[in-house]
Amino acid sequence: MRPIIGITADLDESRLKLKRQYAESVESAGGCPIVLAPSGEAGNPAVKIDGLLVSGGDDLHPSYYNEETDYEIKLADSCRTDFELALIREIIRLRKPLLGICYGMQLINVAFGGSLYQDIKSQIPVAIEHKKDYHFIRISDNKILRSGEFNVNTSHHQAVKTLGKDLKIIALSADNVIEAFCMEDYPFLLGVQWHPERLKDELSEKIFRSFVEASLGRK
Repeated sequence: MRPIIGITADLDESRLKLKRQYAESVESAGGCPIVLAPSGEAGNPAVKIDGLLVSGGDDLHPSYYNEETDYEIKLADSCRTDFELALIREIIRLRKPLLGICYGMQLINVAFGGSLYQDIKSQIPVAIEHKKDYHFIRISDNKILRSGEFNVNTSHHQAVKTLGKDLKIIALSADNVIEAFCMEDYPFLLGVQWHPERLKDELSEKIFRSFVEASLGRK
């Protein structure tokens, strides 16, 4: 049996939007991907899926972490964000596997009471380039991914500032921007700032394989 993996979709005016690599990566890892459309019924999808993947997207409104909008940002639709926050909380209550990618990682952090850098370049003067291309990260010891130095893609201008409660930093870039976190006392919770669904390497495959296996109830 393939575990059912719910993947949250973005909103583009009147249309749902999701890059096909998310579903392809889940399917390649042994999961059955389904697209979750933002709605007011967050509890029902959580009950029916085996794991949740919060996909990438635009910028989270600073009001979600109690800040004013101080920098130039492109806001995600609040209908999407509200749906996902409710869905994340229900998934956590049910202790089901949770994976967040880019915006998805940032949203999980905020769901656990953390905050974000609204604009890395403006708020971290010594920051390396994060909006495009690739850079190296160092993964520390953790229960999900192999430790070491890895080259990952990068396409974000926001990042975790204050880490959410009970989350553990497991990867940093050279400028100490948080690139990944997990939760040790939880079946599977992982947030990554890069886009493993766009890559075909050992690290990316491990992320999706571990997520899908956890969703199947494996250790």
